[in-house]
Amino acid sequence: MASDQLTRRKFLSRVGWLATFGTVGGLTAASGRYLFPNVLYEPPAEFKIAPPEEYPEGVTYVSTKRIFVVKQQNLIRVVSGVCTHIGCTVRWVEEHNRWECPCHGSIFNDEGAVTAGPAPKPAGPQAAALV
Repeated sequence: MASDQLTRRKFLSRVGWLATFGTVGGLTAASGRYLFPNVLYEPPAEFKIAPPEEYPEGVTYVSTKRIFVVKQQNLIRVVSGVCTHIGCTVRWVEEHNRWECPCHGSIFNDEGAVTAGPAPKPAGPQAAALV
């Protein structure tokens, strides 16, 4: 009977091993998500935006579509606001003329092409047409 009892030493050993396996499993899963990202959100292929005259000169974020509307003189461009790494929302940095992801440091040029960081593909411009 005495051998069937769980001693303090056995209990702490089992808790220690459980914590070790849990930590290793968690780190493995997190590493896999980082190395092989799955962006769950992409802007729709087609969407409507306000008329060009309603946008101020410069960069405007449209949160409902997760896009940026860039207006320069008479030119309008639509750029995805979604980082292709894990789907964070990028931000426009005027002084560097680029998009930056605050999550893991991906950097995109003004056209959306990846210039640095872990993002696997460009954020890229979205097709836009006046309706």
